[in-house]
Amino acid sequence: MNPLLSARAKNLKSSPTLALVAKAKELVAKGHDVISLTVGEPDWPTYPAAAEAGIKAIKEGFTKYTAAQGTLELRKAIQVRTQADLGLDYKATNEIAVTSGAKFAIFASLQVLCDVGDEVIIPSPYWVSYPTMAELAGAVPKIITCDESVGFKMSAEMLEKSITPKTKVFLFCSPSNPTGFIYSEAELKKLADVLKKFPKVCIITDDMYNRLMFNKINVAPHILKVAPELRDRTIVINGGSKAYSMTGWRIGWAMGPAELVKAVGDYASQATGAPSSIAQAAAEQALLHSESDISKTNELLKDRLQKALNKMREIPDFKTFEPDGAFYLWVDIKKVIGLRYNDIKVSSSAEFCRILLEDFFVSTVPGEEFGHDGYMRLSFAIESDRMNEAIDRMKKLISDLK
Repeated sequence: MNPLLSARAKNLKSSPTLALVAKAKELVAKGHDVISLTVGEPDWPTYPAAAEAGIKAIKEGFTKYTAAQGTLELRKAIQVRTQADLGLDYKATNEIAVTSGAKFAIFASLQVLCDVGDEVIIPSPYWVSYPTMAELAGAVPKIITCDESVGFKMSAEMLEKSITPKTKVFLFCSPSNPTGFIYSEAELKKLADVLKKFPKVCIITDDMYNRLMFNKINVAPHILKVAPELRDRTIVINGGSKAYSMTGWRIGWAMGPAELVKAVGDYASQATGAPSSIAQAAAEQALLHSESDISKTNELLKDRLQKALNKMREIPDFKTFEPDGAFYLWVDIKKVIGLRYNDIKVSSSAEFCRILLEDFFVSTVPGEEFGHDGYMRLSFAIESDRMNEAIDRMKKLISDLK
């Protein structure tokens, strides 16, 4: 390790999903037919309203810096969309900050909320970047394992037992990445009742997948709908990447009380400056004019989900959980852990996923990256024929295990 590096840099972990994507691309460059089920990225194009607005912005010269917290027009569109989706009213002028991706909105929120030694409660399985983001803020990620017995979700009892005088933030995602499960209104109400007892604990709710839903509701339930009194210490995160298929445009936002959101915006102004003007123009129109596109997307995803679940049933050694939203399958593969592939012992889900990628050319994310060995995450944001082929390759690997 280079002695010039800071202690922070020496301890820094690269994004595991992006590392897996890089490995898959390396195999593709060598001529292999790799099927990637790793990255959380829609395979459908950015919706026309957004794409056309981006082109128009370029042609009309809307290519300069904007306000650091985002254009007022985009913040007004976020305000309108949030009011329609959640019934929550955030002022465009001072309660919404636009960032270069929702990932940075979470990162900046942790930076402005946490001091060194503060604890961030994170239910496991968690999105891979949450613990490292907390560490980079000088905080201690307090991982609470939520297994199948509690539906892979934090219960109110578990939350209350986890809170200490050092607890600063409770960070969670619904629908979850990686499981796709949502917290019901009843579950959120119980969590909120606990949080009301601890007025110094802030909440960060990651709503990135809340419009991609499969259970006859348009938007995932929200903690501020059942407990609006928590608004003054809650930061709501969302963005354009998933529901609007704008991953490469890098637009996210944070909403919350003015003082907290100003801090997020100020932090972003020093770290990244203003988000892309072109991407902001595109996101504004996406928020205002893409409802029919999202409905079609959800129908497409529901069809792909059912086909993938039916195909996964051909693998009795796996237990596949049906998600409420997002576009992931959370799969229990513990029955194959401990078996052997040639002379290699499949000692973990990471080892299983490595063999699956290097010998069968299917890229997945092992459960360890989400805090749960014995599982893997598959994205079904992919054509069903390719998904079926990937599952057939998994079947072939399992038939070779001893």
